[in-house]
Amino acid sequence: MKKYKIGILALAAFSLGSTAASATTIGLFEYAFNVNGTVTSGSAPAGVNIAGFDTSTGLGTISFSTSTDGAHSFLAFFDHEIDEAINTYFNEYGVNSGTSVQSWEIDEPGYVFGDIYANFEAGTLDNTNGVPQNTPDDVSMAMGWNFNLDADETAIITMTLSTIQPAGGFYLAQYDSDATGALPPSLYFFSNLTIQGESTPEPGAMLLMATGLTGLLGLNMRRKMKK
Repeated sequence: MKKYKIGILALAAFSLGSTAASATTIGLFEYAFNVNGTVTSGSAPAGVNIAGFDTSTGLGTISFSTSTDGAHSFLAFFDHEIDEAINTYFNEYGVNSGTSVQSWEIDEPGYVFGDIYANFEAGTLDNTNGVPQNTPDDVSMAMGWNFNLDADETAIITMTLSTIQPAGGFYLAQYDSDATGALPPSLYFFSNLTIQGESTPEPGAMLLMATGLTGLLGLNMRRKMKK
């Protein structure tokens, strides 16, 4: 309810014809992470690096890494506002572009009708856009990955939130139809998963390989001598 009280005040100021700065302002109201079913809100849990992420604007890069073998899931939730002080936040809409290999969702955060946060907590993002252009409202976005690691493998996930549209690939976007100013009235959210494996055999495996090669060479030499 606190968020909607702020929005009502902003709308009142806008209706009275108040003037505001011309630059587009993007702010972060809330963010959270779900790592293997454990949800952390407003801070970075173990394995998550937010050094390249501005928690005020909600722009930047977040990384997550793990080397524990087995099944894993990693999801991130963001509730941004664009020009909230000028024209509120419930005039915004979301867009998904490209073919997804990860889970995602765009929806109203859950203050009125959205189920995105409940799905985020459960790790069951539904790959749908609940706030399309023809029905703007308060927009939030979430994205996640499910993956398995073998021994000696490391997973690295990067998530980027930017005002610069990516050249390709899958991404989510948040737009403010009434935003003005020098910065693009939009926000883009995209991510990448890389799994790195051990390229050098273990010492024991190398010894077995060398022994096998020596045996094959000796057998080949004996066959030549018999001929």
